[in-house]
Amino acid sequence: MIDIVAKRYKIKAVIGQGGMADVYLAFDQILNREVAIKVLRDKLAEDPVTLVRFQREASAASKLSHPNVVDIYDVGESEGCHYIVMEYVRGRTLKQLISQRGALDYHEAIGIMHQLTSAIVTAHAHHIIHRDIKPQNVLVKDDGTVKITDFGIAIANDAVQLTYYNTVMGSAHYLAPETAQGKEPNGQIDIYSLGIVFYELLTGDVPFRGSTPTEIAIKHLREPMPYPRLFNPSIPQSVENIVLKATAKDVEERYERADEMLYDLEHCLETAYRNMPRLVLKHPTMDIIEVEDGHVKVQKKAARKPEVRKKKRHEWITVGMWTAGLAIVCVLAVAIGTVTGAIRFSGFLGYETMPEIVGMTEQEARDALTQAHFSLENVRFENALSDTVEQGRVIRASEKEGSVILSDSPIDVVVSKGLGFLVQDYTGLELASVQQELAAQNVHLDVQIEYQGEPNTNPGVILKQSLLEPGDRIDPDANVPIHFVVSQYPTITIPSTLIGMDVEEAKDYLNSQGIAVLTRKVSGSTLNKVTSTSPPAGSEYTQEGTDSVVTLYY
Repeated sequence: MIDIVAKRYKIKAVIGQGGMADVYLAFDQILNREVAIKVLRDKLAEDPVTLVRFQREASAASKLSHPNVVDIYDVGESEGCHYIVMEYVRGRTLKQLISQRGALDYHEAIGIMHQLTSAIVTAHAHHIIHRDIKPQNVLVKDDGTVKITDFGIAIANDAVQLTYYNTVMGSAHYLAPETAQGKEPNGQIDIYSLGIVFYELLTGDVPFRGSTPTEIAIKHLREPMPYPRLFNPSIPQSVENIVLKATAKDVEERYERADEMLYDLEHCLETAYRNMPRLVLKHPTMDIIEVEDGHVKVQKKAARKPEVRKKKRHEWITVGMWTAGLAIVCVLAVAIGTVTGAIRFSGFLGYETMPEIVGMTEQEARDALTQAHFSLENVRFENALSDTVEQGRVIRASEKEGSVILSDSPIDVVVSKGLGFLVQDYTGLELASVQQELAAQNVHLDVQIEYQGEPNTNPGVILKQSLLEPGDRIDPDANVPIHFVVSQYPTITIPSTLIGMDVEEAKDYLNSQGIAVLTRKVSGSTLNKVTSTSPPAGSEYTQEGTDSVVTLYY
């Protein structure tokens, strides 16, 4: 590993590795601060295309001054080592945050998207297209601030595209459809990527998955964008509409500029916007014609009239006989399939269609199942915590909406208990008042108590808390264990070693144990040595407030 770069930046650790460079945590020995330094790998420095990309990243990011873009401090080359020195952001990537927490509350998701979109508005104002917006390229500071990094494939609007053999650049899960076609990029490809990131923040996952980048790219073209509100009905329609408009496959239906998307993010929770109708796109999908040299040729879906040709008489007879035979086969197949259960018809032979109950209240779900002719005796309702679904509403069901199943099939329905109980920091509070407060909120905890003598502290005060930390959310009915260390009056056995000890040393020792001390000089004594104690040495003594003391005679 490199020890020092440009005789200034002392390398401390590797913190990331990319396709063309390694990123290190380093210490700037001149300005006395930690920095992140991206170093182009030696062999790649000989490749002119890679070198131009690396220099382009430095040039693009250094032009931007925005609180949500990682700052560039220095760019250079030393002894054949090409490097970019940038702000070191303590925290994690947005991808790591999503992996750890799953879907975010839509208020938090909007806040993150406002920061990202604001940064892209500034980048586009400087004629810079990022081209690789994804959660892996967004850093999240401990205070919640997000910063976009990695302008490695960013281009200026008038710059030449750098690709190998016309291959598409960018990450497949966040790739705009027109990029897969190899079209000239503009700012709308960043808007599409922002929309995919927004969807992932709201649902915890990307909308399209596949085994290869090409398969994912094709799904971006021919599969309609999933609705975030199907995952979480509590998301306002105005918020979902931002995702749908940003990810429109037809650029004419997508936001033309990032500042338009930013405006909607700023106003989507206002009363006038929240309950607007769902955005309906004219072209929710595109037809794929062929794939050539890694590029997908597409056209918008449009109904085409079938070509009609007059058939001769003998052709009609042949077709009629073939059709009749096929009809008989189909009828037999359907009959056999229906009897065996391989083919199911709703309302026939005990089969019914599972209604959509996700997002309903428990009573609404019961009514919907009853109206669909399902037996509630076989439906089991259970409760679970949820930070995305409102309390009392259905989170999920074991049978998928629209599936045709037997009306007496067992069905599990999970109903939200809401966010649950938020554990507080109880240290410094009196145990009795905490227990009273928990009881008043109907919270059932398995309280484990350990008593500890504590000087200068009233008894019954919680000194330490463990097993449950402040900020934990728990099921209030689950009787989750929590451990408290609670103060009590300090108790000691008065040591016999105090006899003959210097009276001040003996007093300091007892004070350190939380024991109040009174010293009395014995008439006629000329030494400062302890001659006796009250209570006597060997006795067990409890310091009960300030009224009780141990007396040292000397």
